[in-house]
Amino acid sequence: MGSVMLRRLVFGLGLLSATTLSHAAFAEGARTLQIIVSKDKQSLTVYDGETVVTTSKVSTGKEGHSTPSGIFSILEKQKYHESNLYSNAPMPWMQRLTWSGIALHESNSVPNYPASHGCVRMPGAFAKSLFQMTERGAHVLITDAPVVPQRIESASLFLPRKPLPTGPLLSDVQLRTSSIVSSSKPVEVAMNVVPNNPSIVHPTTDASPTVTKPAAATAEDAAPLRILITRRGDRETLMDAQILLQQLGFDTGGGDGFAGPMTRSAIAGFKRWKNLSPKGALVTPEFLEALYETAGQPRPPMGQIMVRQNFQPIFEAPVGIKNPEVALGTHFFSVDKVERNEETAEWHAVTVPNGLSAAVKQRLGITVADAPYAPGAAARALARIEIPAEIRDRIETLISDGSSLTINDQGIGPDTGNGTDFITITQPVQRVAEAQASVDKSSIVKPQPVSQRRTDAKPRAYGLY
Repeated sequence: MGSVMLRRLVFGLGLLSATTLSHAAFAEGARTLQIIVSKDKQSLTVYDGETVVTTSKVSTGKEGHSTPSGIFSILEKQKYHESNLYSNAPMPWMQRLTWSGIALHESNSVPNYPASHGCVRMPGAFAKSLFQMTERGAHVLITDAPVVPQRIESASLFLPRKPLPTGPLLSDVQLRTSSIVSSSKPVEVAMNVVPNNPSIVHPTTDASPTVTKPAAATAEDAAPLRILITRRGDRETLMDAQILLQQLGFDTGGGDGFAGPMTRSAIAGFKRWKNLSPKGALVTPEFLEALYETAGQPRPPMGQIMVRQNFQPIFEAPVGIKNPEVALGTHFFSVDKVERNEETAEWHAVTVPNGLSAAVKQRLGITVADAPYAPGAAARALARIEIPAEIRDRIETLISDGSSLTINDQGIGPDTGNGTDFITITQPVQRVAEAQASVDKSSIVKPQPVSQRRTDAKPRAYGLY
């Protein structure tokens, strides 16, 4: 308790004299800070657990350059940065949230309404103070209506354990060999996309999974874990299909989850063998049903758990989801006061409303929407996740203060890549409902252009300013 009080005292002193305290003065509590930006209120609030550390007004993206909502973390910090898209506009105390161009930064124009090109603008003195409080990896939640972290207790949450005996790291668990593949389509952003941009990775053709092991350190000294639990996506499904096809004698060229020429040829050959239609999507429900039946294998669980540390993948594995037809929703959990000897910790949760379009629900097999405003929504989502004991044991020996868990339905999007934590982009519930109403209305009146109907599409442009 004494260390917690000391940490909060240091935060308070930092607000009074941001220019006299060094970044090191905040190091003890920087891991557990949460920054929550409300676009509706045009406000930013810094939390330490449930305690409000400080607040400020902000200015987020204007129409046509919207600031995306979702769950982010600070990827890079620069005391001074210039936009190379918007006339070298100065952006002091810049804290980057995505490699595609979203950041927190100082601005001399912070009106009480959205006015930026996608970034979150802050007043100068506050931007400097916040810069001194945080470190890379600190979480930033951007929402429409304000949300507040709440203490949560659940038997499904991870609790610290004493280290297991030294041995192989999850040797029997299928591991991911690479991360997200960046699109080759150029995007207008305020930073140069250079070859060493860490969000750009290339698919591997090596069929042998590899493990990225963190540097040797105690759990307390090591970087916090970043954990994502989501539904298995197209890549995981294709990886499973490649493995089964190879077992049946088809050459897919590897099990990397990418539909290369050899994989496409193998799938086409299997479809001819089983008299399946070659039309439509490459991987269809009929193809998967025939493939698993032929291989004599049960279908895998509906969910996937992925673990990162220091912005790099560590491992992932299948997990179960009870009642998969019901949306999980989007929830963020962070842990503090980790006491490994006592095997105790405190978790806080934030539920972020996230509207899924009809097309996404159909693809994921969701027929019942979640209830993000209902009490206990986060706890109910946790209770539906079935995590294998060996996975839970490994995570619980590694978690430390500042470790986090995100639950969502849509998986990892294009902003998550090599050199990031898990980034979840959310859509307003009302916005998706309006999109659906627009589609329904189009069956009666003259259809709208696709660009107007697809209100769940990404903003037209956003970047560092």
